[in-house]
Amino acid sequence: MMMNLFSIFDPTSKLFNLSLNWTSSFLGLIFLPQIFWYIMPRSSMILFNIMEKFHYELKSLLGNNNTKGSTLMFLSLFILIFFNNFLGLFPYIFTSTSHLSMSLTMAFPLWLSFMLFGWLKNTNHMFAHLVPQNTPSILMPFMVLIETVSNLIRAMTLSVRLTANMIAGHLLMTLLSSMGIYTPTPYIMILLIIQIILLMLESAVAIIQSYVFMVLSTLYYSEVN
Repeated sequence: MMMNLFSIFDPTSKLFNLSLNWTSSFLGLIFLPQIFWYIMPRSSMILFNIMEKFHYELKSLLGNNNTKGSTLMFLSLFILIFFNNFLGLFPYIFTSTSHLSMSLTMAFPLWLSFMLFGWLKNTNHMFAHLVPQNTPSILMPFMVLIETVSNLIRAMTLSVRLTANMIAGHLLMTLLSSMGIYTPTPYIMILLIIQIILLMLESAVAIIQSYVFMVLSTLYYSEVN
């Protein structure tokens, strides 16, 4: 029995007294062997075409800061988040990206490495970045404060944005599905149509949020380099 609404985001699935919740994060590995087929399957061709488009887009975002292999890290992040978001839409599969422990684990090391690299290697650039160009002298102390706070909360905003968007859609779908018991029979079809529309929107959110996480991480990297 569901004790509260948020219990759907922390199910208790155990085997030999070991939690099986987080094993859902590795379900995406079942798609990897398709890459090694003699004739590439259509799903892998679509994935490779998408990755190629994103690779050129990230190169344009990085500009002169682009180095060999720099886009691979952000593309890997996109694939990881996308698979976890999308698999979480299937029944009885734990949505790991709806937990801060997952999203913050990805965002915080990225933010910390960018900050350390920027302040150790490009100190003058980081100080100059605290005050935007053509800022009036009277506003400079406030701009330094605002930019400092903005830099400090970037890891939290990255992770909370992903987690909150995944939780919101799942909560709405759970609320509507729980109404099915009390809904009169003539309105069941309307409820099903609404659920299907929400599922399509959640599929779009799964792609958009992974794309946003990738692009923002790339922009943060380009700012400190």
